[in-house]
Amino acid sequence: VIMMVGVNGTGKTTTAGKLARLFVAQKQSVMMAAADTFRAAAADQLETWASEVNVPVVRADKDGADPASVAFTAAQKAKENKTDVLIIDTAGRLQNKANLMDELGKIRRVVEKTMPVDEVLLVLDATTGQNGMAQAKIFAEAIGITGVVLTKLDGSAKGGIVVAVQKELGVPVKLVGLGEGPDDLIQFDPQSFVEGLLA
Repeated sequence: VIMMVGVNGTGKTTTAGKLARLFVAQKQSVMMAAADTFRAAAADQLETWASEVNVPVVRADKDGADPASVAFTAAQKAKENKTDVLIIDTAGRLQNKANLMDELGKIRRVVEKTMPVDEVLLVLDATTGQNGMAQAKIFAEAIGITGVVLTKLDGSAKGGIVVAVQKELGVPVKLVGLGEGPDDLIQFDPQSFVEGLLA
């Protein structure tokens, strides 16, 4: 199980879709859960991505439903279907840390009744600078993250943020999104990254 967390606007839902694509390409069976129930557009967007790679999506039947119940249903279905990978898209509303911790913590707890959560990936927009880092820290403290996905790492962002993220959050950058295309999410390769930084 992979939980996607992060502030709205970082490309989290898109990243979830691209991640599904990566797993499908590796011949893994994938299911997605739209646990961002506060934005109808988020579930629609996830369904659009999912339909492109023929992956099922579990979503609430109404806006504002309990995100944890969506995640729970998805975990049950994934287990029944012996799905290899369940990707859970979560809401990125930063109203306050306590609510965020409650919401993400609850999603994690209900999923873990059925199956372990292997990764909690924080999606971070590489162009956001210090503000992005401050937000990232809130998520990192709210739910133990296991890695970071850096989006929008194409162009001017030379990615000193990669170094900053690893230093500040103490978790590795695992994937990077290089642009808008469906295939531009790649595993992070420190070697070539450093070479690019020095180029």
